[in-house]
Amino acid sequence: MSNEDKAVELFESFNCAQAVFAACGPYEGLSERMCLTLAGPFGGGMGRMGETCGAVTGAMLVLGARHGQGMVTDPSPARGPFYERVAAFGNAFRECHGSLRCRELTGCDLRTPEGQEQFQTRDLHRTLCRKLVASAVRLLGEE
Repeated sequence: MSNEDKAVELFESFNCAQAVFAACGPYEGLSERMCLTLAGPFGGGMGRMGETCGAVTGAMLVLGARHGQGMVTDPSPARGPFYERVAAFGNAFRECHGSLRCRELTGCDLRTPEGQEQFQTRDLHRTLCRKLVASAVRLLGEE
């Protein structure tokens, strides 16, 4: 099973950030359980606040696991190249989807009961967010 397929499968039970991080994080030496735990707060644009898309934050966690060691061992020289990588991912996602913000991508304000109902009524979990999860994993594979 590809990482993209694994992420989409995980997204049936878990949030967008969890699905992306748990599909890719084990290849970086993290357990799936740890990835699911750490990414839990980031679904719905950070706890349904509609901010940065959870698929993006899940991918950022993968980038940290994959390329972030220098930020611990020697942060000053590592910071520039690491942030360039992160920005390149963000720019690629924005280019594909028009935004990094959950609220803009979905057109729903998940902070409100009305926005959550609209999200459900429009079946965005299945139609839009599944595509965003798959796209984030695909873009990670291209970086």
